[in-house]
Amino acid sequence: MFHDTLYQQMRHEQARQAAAQPQGRYVLPNIIEKTSRGEYGMDPYSKLLKERIVFLGVQIDDVSANDVMAQLLFLESEDPDRDISIYINSPGGSFTSLTAIYDTMQFVRPDISTICMGQAASAAAVLLAAGTPGKRFALENSRIL
Repeated sequence: MFHDTLYQQMRHEQARQAAAQPQGRYVLPNIIEKTSRGEYGMDPYSKLLKERIVFLGVQIDDVSANDVMAQLLFLESEDPDRDISIYINSPGGSFTSLTAIYDTMQFVRPDISTICMGQAASAAAVLLAAGTPGKRFALENSRIL
């Protein structure tokens, strides 16, 4: 009886999560990497992180801020002397989430290069400007608002 109820709750939660997912989203490909230890697959975001690139492509909220801050702290712990790049395509978002990311960018030791791709609006424009002086960029058709 208990297991049946638990199973039903799990199925209900899975259905709820599936319904919350964007319906038009495509599946990200896995990138296969060959090393001396064999082959392994990773999603594009993991591959970017391995190259010390943080990609902010969503609205800035508590969840995205925590993701960005965790990546910055991880990359600093891996090598505090190598630059970190943040690629931004965001409509902006929460002020408190912005300040959390901003403070983390100022706190970590590596220089941070910021690159606008698409748009950096509102809070995202502040993050773009928070990059290390001389290492702030925007692609030709980007919008900074």
